[in-house]
Amino acid sequence: MSSVRICVCGDEGTGKSSLITSLVKDVFVTTKIQPTLPQITIPPSIGTPENVTTTIVDTSPRPHERSNLNKEIRKSNVILLVYSDHYSYERVALFWLPHFRSLGVNVPVVLCANKSDQNTKITTKQVVEDEMLPVMAEFKEIDSCVRTSAREHHNINEVFFLCQKAVTDPIAPLFDAKESTLKPACVSALQRIFYLCDRDQDGYLSDTEIHDFQIKCFGKPLSDVDLSNIKASIQRCSQDSVADKGITQSGFVLLNKLFAEKGRHETVWLILRTFHYTDSLSLQSSFLFPKFDVPTNSSAELSPAGYRFFVDLFLLHDKDNDGGLSPVELSALFAPTPGLPPQWLENDFPSCTVRNDAGYVTLQGWLAQWSMTTFTSHKTTLAYLAYLGFDSSSPTSSSTSTKTTTSTTSALTTTKPRKRPPRTPKRRRLPPVSRTVLQAFILGAPHSGKTSLLSTFLSTSRASPSALSETYYAPSLSPRTAVNTVELPGGKQVTLILSEFPPSTASAVLDNREKLNEQCDLLVYAYDSSDAASFAYIVNAREKHPHLDDLPALFVATKADRDRVMQDCEIQPEAYTASLGAQKPVHVSVAWGGSSIGELFVKVAEVGLDPSSAFLRAEGEEGEDDGDGWVRWWVAGGLVCAVGAAVVGIWRRVSS
Repeated sequence: MSSVRICVCGDEGTGKSSLITSLVKDVFVTTKIQPTLPQITIPPSIGTPENVTTTIVDTSPRPHERSNLNKEIRKSNVILLVYSDHYSYERVALFWLPHFRSLGVNVPVVLCANKSDQNTKITTKQVVEDEMLPVMAEFKEIDSCVRTSAREHHNINEVFFLCQKAVTDPIAPLFDAKESTLKPACVSALQRIFYLCDRDQDGYLSDTEIHDFQIKCFGKPLSDVDLSNIKASIQRCSQDSVADKGITQSGFVLLNKLFAEKGRHETVWLILRTFHYTDSLSLQSSFLFPKFDVPTNSSAELSPAGYRFFVDLFLLHDKDNDGGLSPVELSALFAPTPGLPPQWLENDFPSCTVRNDAGYVTLQGWLAQWSMTTFTSHKTTLAYLAYLGFDSSSPTSSSTSTKTTTSTTSALTTTKPRKRPPRTPKRRRLPPVSRTVLQAFILGAPHSGKTSLLSTFLSTSRASPSALSETYYAPSLSPRTAVNTVELPGGKQVTLILSEFPPSTASAVLDNREKLNEQCDLLVYAYDSSDAASFAYIVNAREKHPHLDDLPALFVATKADRDRVMQDCEIQPEAYTASLGAQKPVHVSVAWGGSSIGELFVKVAEVGLDPSSAFLRAEGEEGEDDGDGWVRWWVAGGLVCAVGAAVVGIWRRVSS
């Protein structure tokens, strides 16, 4: 909020204009002043601790000026309602506050008891208890109340400061005065802040963590005396909220409740805004979703800083050091977030990634899951980096007031644009893809072994081949995804995402040409080599969707442990792939286990990184192999001529 507009209301003769002139002149004006002052604008540099431009509008209660009064009330950010005697006090509840409600305005009201110099027998405490608190209990729009005197210049600056604070630091979203408790949204925000500041996740804010919190929020260190006083204040209200290890979460919330009760809610707001909360106690949209553009044909991946953050987060919450995150540990980890990302729930996390024998996601599976999330929806990763405190984990100086923050975008990076070869009579070879995350779509007829491939991709370390091959067949009714890391020859690791689509949804996926080109690095055509009707599904799908030729492809013959049968189609798989200039089908079986099935996933990753050899040749196209064949014929012919010339030369020498 860069500006505040204050509408000063009240009965005639309550001293509204005197309050304004006393603020501007800094003294009480004894000469007669006009009944209604013109609008006054005070720049941030003059008498405005909140550093905002303040506009003060004086109003008249006379009936013939009611329309102008209503217009100014609707334009205001805050209303200063002034009374000075018993009659004008009675009118506060009987006329003024109901009138504000009738106009449909929803702005805070500061109640001001003016001319305190005319009734010195009554103390401020009596005025508050007898007059102000009953009205505040009935009308929740009253933000605060104050007793003033323009003649004695008593609380003049304070009353306008309260008006500013009612707009810039409203108490209503934070504190329920009737129940004397913080509101649930405020408590949730403070609990998240406690989580982010509790770096070791032991449930306590240690002295060091409190010191870092103080530097981050207020830009200056906290002395040992001040820290002791804070702990003592908390202990007076709740003995269990402070321990030898530090302040508990309930103690931290209680401390902010004390700030709100004592009228120091600007301190609570400073803490909330430091952690990117808005006036509605939601996180800023620009903080959750910072600008991060992914160029066309490029993808988003985790940067080294992003991987390091998620590794540290995993190790911090793996309390039992068993190498996996249990449901309880996952719940604690995602406490400061809205919960698991919706995409994870759709993919049935954690069964879509690598787990240990107990079924808990491992570090390998954890990183693979976030790599997939970044690849498919980088905005989700950015939001959860913000929720989990990547920004607040940036380095801060402990000796100065300088605060350094790191945008969540530094946890991500973009890859070079991926190129597709043009559809020309001869496709040129493309450079390898510079990605570490690849996605392959597995297509095939029902019962072709797609689900078994995905299960083997995740479960080779936890299930025996026989168990996988003997699993009761259950057709996939919805798309399924599996993600894992694959180590290539030479030690390079690639995150591979495998997605299968049942026939009921495959057609919709294949029809979406834009999505295919954007998300799919490789098509894997799987067919059951022991089922005569299996391969025809692939042939029909490719005939129905000719644009599939734009994507590199790999053919996989599953269930190779069984007897191979002739396929019921015009051309057999080997001849079909040869006619397309593709590699021969890779024969695999999950029943074989061992390295054979693992080599398939390595092959998929290799083709995804260097797809030139996997682009299929459509009718009328000349493949690279054809051009290479002509070269080979010319080389062979040259060699034959050279050998013939050498033989003739030797024969002539011998003859002579």
